[in-house]
Amino acid sequence: VLVLVLAQASAVPGWGRSALLLTPAMAAQAIEDLAFAEDKKKYIVDVLDPILEQMVQELLAQVPEDPTDFMIAWLRKRSGVAPQAGKETLGVKSRNARLRRELHNMSEVVDGAVLAAGQGQDGAANKDDDSDDEDDDEDDDAADDFVPPQNYSRGPRASVSAEAYGQWNKVKAFTPPQHPKSDAVSTKIRDILCNSFMFSNLEPKDMDVVVLAMVERTFEAGTRIIKEGDDGQHLYVIEVGSPICKKVIGGEEKVVKTCQPGDVFGELALLYNCPRAATVEAVDQCKAWELDRETFNHIVKDAATKKFATHDAFLQKVSLFSTIDAYERAQVCDALKTETYKKGEPVVKQGEEGNTFYIVEEGTLVAVKDVPGKGPQEVLKYSPGDYFGELALLKNQPRAATVQVSSEGAKVLSLDRKSFVKMLGPVQDILKRKQSEYV
Repeated sequence: VLVLVLAQASAVPGWGRSALLLTPAMAAQAIEDLAFAEDKKKYIVDVLDPILEQMVQELLAQVPEDPTDFMIAWLRKRSGVAPQAGKETLGVKSRNARLRRELHNMSEVVDGAVLAAGQGQDGAANKDDDSDDEDDDEDDDAADDFVPPQNYSRGPRASVSAEAYGQWNKVKAFTPPQHPKSDAVSTKIRDILCNSFMFSNLEPKDMDVVVLAMVERTFEAGTRIIKEGDDGQHLYVIEVGSPICKKVIGGEEKVVKTCQPGDVFGELALLYNCPRAATVEAVDQCKAWELDRETFNHIVKDAATKKFATHDAFLQKVSLFSTIDAYERAQVCDALKTETYKKGEPVVKQGEEGNTFYIVEEGTLVAVKDVPGKGPQEVLKYSPGDYFGELALLKNQPRAATVQVSSEGAKVLSLDRKSFVKMLGPVQDILKRKQSEYV
């Protein structure tokens, strides 16, 4: 959800492109933690998002040299306002001033990076002082006009949207922390995480890494677990307790949400690399599982973005989704869950209640129908890109056939009833026409 990404990132100096890697489901979930009225949330999703989605797609397709001019022209064209003849959108002076500010901001970031590199490189830096001074002299006149960034700080690490890497900031090999747990505790944590959209799509091996990295924390009533405005290094998954979420609104701290067991909080600071969006305070004894930033970024965040890209590429090849746009397809991608089955194992059974829609990603399956007087009859075969299970959802009837795996194994993508009804509205006619295949 681009508006939410921009809203979160706008308060962060130097926000970068990593925020745009977030999937719409993550952003949509995050809306609930913000102090927006329901009508404003609806306005964001229904009105602003589609406009920004189209504009960003056009920007990425054209990659204009000056995106500001392009966006202004695009918005004018969309609104039906003709550009003013004989006038440039931005004058030469305005362009130069903007470029000087951008150059100055970049130089400030580099200065901060050099300071962060430590004293070990002082000798090497001093060798180039003379040549640097010459360059500085050439830029003195232009520097007088620079406008320093308002929020820049040379203090300890500030929250930014993307880490920069170079000679002074090497990418380190990631070694996840390990906190051994009993099988019973590991199973309990895994069950809690599976109920959260953020963790539910993790591969088993990634889930094992996350469970092993988590640390148990206990908070007494009155304890502030996280504080609004602080830099965030952890997220928390509640096992026991109902902490409250507070935000400063109109100069006064107000309760905006009550958390429940299974809820995740503190993820916004990690998702957007921004300060804590709210304060969470325990009102009774609270037990939560803490996950560090590095493990989250390397396992959870990366897995979510990779899985989104994989699902999106796959859905583009499925004929059913050829009629929906990228935004609608993205919503479907985020709601999909991956399920795996072995040969002969049923995915759905004839006669049972149907609440899930399936798309075959890998392997082959067959639909078998128990016909009175004839016994089980194979009626359909499914291969990657095919889908099934929609009949029970469209007609609110029991499953018309059993669908089981015919290959050595199979992987299917599932969509629950609520998501099916909400997201597949544009393809309802196609699904209804396919009903004749089951007769």
